[in-house]
Amino acid sequence: GVPAFKLTNKCKQGKYQIVKEIIADPLRDCIIQKVNFKNDGRNNYHLFFLVSPHLGNCGAGNTGWIGDYKGTEMLFASRDNIAMAVACSVQFKNRSVGFVGPYDGWRDLKKDRQLTHQYQRAENGNIALICEIELPDEKEFEFILTIGFGQNWSEAAQRARASLLEGYESLRDRYIKEWQAWFKTIKSVEPEKSAKQALYLTSAAVLRIHEAKRFPGGLIASLSVPWGFSKGDDDLGGYHLVWPRDLVENAGGLLAIKAKDDAVRILNYLMSTQEEDGHWAQNMWLDGTQYWPGIQMDETAFPILLVDLAKREGAVKKSYIKRLWPMIEKAASFIVCNGPVTLQDRWEEDAGYSPFTLAVEIAALLVAADMAAANNKPGIAKYLRETADAWNSNIERWTYAEGSDLAKEVGVEGYYVRIAPQQESDAASPAGGFVTIKNRPPGNNIEETVHIISPDALALVRFGLRDANDPRILNTIKVIDKLLKVDTPFGPAWHRYNDDGYGEHEDGSPFDGTGIGRAWPLLTGERAHYEIAAGKYENAKKLLNTLELFSNDGGMIPEQIWDTKDIPEKELYFGKPAGSAMPLVWAHSEYIKLCRSIKEKKVFDMPFQTYQRYVKENTVSELAIWRFNNKCISFPKGKTLRIELLAKCRVHWTVNNWKKINDSDAKDSGLGIFFTDLPTSNLPVGQKINFTFYWLEDEKWEGDDFEIVIS
Repeated sequence: GVPAFKLTNKCKQGKYQIVKEIIADPLRDCIIQKVNFKNDGRNNYHLFFLVSPHLGNCGAGNTGWIGDYKGTEMLFASRDNIAMAVACSVQFKNRSVGFVGPYDGWRDLKKDRQLTHQYQRAENGNIALICEIELPDEKEFEFILTIGFGQNWSEAAQRARASLLEGYESLRDRYIKEWQAWFKTIKSVEPEKSAKQALYLTSAAVLRIHEAKRFPGGLIASLSVPWGFSKGDDDLGGYHLVWPRDLVENAGGLLAIKAKDDAVRILNYLMSTQEEDGHWAQNMWLDGTQYWPGIQMDETAFPILLVDLAKREGAVKKSYIKRLWPMIEKAASFIVCNGPVTLQDRWEEDAGYSPFTLAVEIAALLVAADMAAANNKPGIAKYLRETADAWNSNIERWTYAEGSDLAKEVGVEGYYVRIAPQQESDAASPAGGFVTIKNRPPGNNIEETVHIISPDALALVRFGLRDANDPRILNTIKVIDKLLKVDTPFGPAWHRYNDDGYGEHEDGSPFDGTGIGRAWPLLTGERAHYEIAAGKYENAKKLLNTLELFSNDGGMIPEQIWDTKDIPEKELYFGKPAGSAMPLVWAHSEYIKLCRSIKEKKVFDMPFQTYQRYVKENTVSELAIWRFNNKCISFPKGKTLRIELLAKCRVHWTVNNWKKINDSDAKDSGLGIFFTDLPTSNLPVGQKINFTFYWLEDEKWEGDDFEIVIS
């Protein structure tokens, strides 16, 4: 599990080999390579070291030069406030720096295997540094290379030289001991029969190495860039960013192995990066600066669930949870003020009613209600539970489609759709409307809502809102497996949704804004968690084994696998990693949680509040909620109509076409929502309620009347 590795390159004719051991300096921002060069004894070998700086995530705008630091020869590069220095334990025979293409050392070597041109400096471009190592007349030779980083060239050089002088063996031993000490603090969740022994240790290490030391608790989504070989500087972020959803999922993986201190650092990081209004950015640089501008409601709800999971795992004490209450309160406020619809689903593409997002939101509201009660805010606790109940009671109305052509084809009564767009006419109706497929070409990117299916509906079970054997869930699984399941040589995998465009093209060329969505190992893990919830533990174990086999030889689990016939020339093999992100940290976290769930025969991260309230107690809401972002035109008989608004107001309403007028002042929920309950539970079917608003602070009327009918 220790992330130190060895790389062996062999001459195809067996004449020489190069063995590199690579570690990070545990004390400094420096990479260290111990290089062993073996050859057949001829003395005419030339050994070169090539570096292609992409400082600040950019290939362009780099400046490189030849120089030294206090008498130690080095190669340098810088861009803005980032610098790099390369040092070696032996003398350089030759050094050069040039622009990639016309003047770089690689092109020079390809011509005549000699470093003919030697340049001292290349300013502001896409550059390459090259040096020739002074080789002695020996069959075996060993030396050390260090690459130091800093805010300026001298800082980078000092680190490169310090690592060199301290010595590889000393730093390697310290590096390994520190990792081994951490592994001793975590809980073993290794499954009994594993396709790849100790993959959980590799996965644990993957989680931890994605945390930035300069930003404790900040875990980026991946050190890779999806299809990075085809990317340019216009894609600065790649996956080198923090997604709050991934961050919380990964914190759950750390809690699953009892890495409590690591999870607490993530909670601290979340507190420090929460926006003023309570939400978190769609994704952000480690310093909290927003990258993409979207808002995803599940990313605001997930941190609340993390607090609850950390509490259940004993990672946080009551006093610390009290410190977290302001973060929870602001997040809950944002959810109730802006939900249940989301501007983007978890795949960052569409707005509307998403079963996955709804499940996370509702679970978070119940958790926040418990936290509010513990902080002596019973009014807020009551309002949060009432809102959660009302949203939960509407999930089927919003997202469950019945009687469609697809339902008839599969032979089911209905199923949950991937996402239902919000509609002014009646809040949401999965039987109508259209969904935009983001990564499809224009003209081929619009589908009917009822024809787009996703495994996301299984979140209703994962987060405890529906029983695993609920007929609606079982119906949906039949549709999911018909449209999204792929049987690979290693076992089944699933697509995000049908007609997805996020993946390689048919010929294996990289995703370029359009493509064909490929299968996700992560979703195999999620399906296994469903099987555990259904009590089918042997099925879950088989899927765990499949998930393990989707990883590469080094134990890295990819974002996507290639899900069709092999294309060897593009290194694409059926059931093995595609060109997307690898490792995907979230996938490793899902794997760790699955190991724990199988071991304990229960879903590790399922909130108990939702399961108790909605599965065991079958709580049904007595409320029907109308709000400006959810203007329902009808509600069921026997419900109390709750009007929710974002400012103080007087609701001016009637049930007999304004012959008798009623006025009700909205109450403050304490979370930015003002609400009033109209006594409608005894009104008959067909009864119309008309209403408008007088805004108290602005002292003016709304100017429009609204109507809702009892159905």
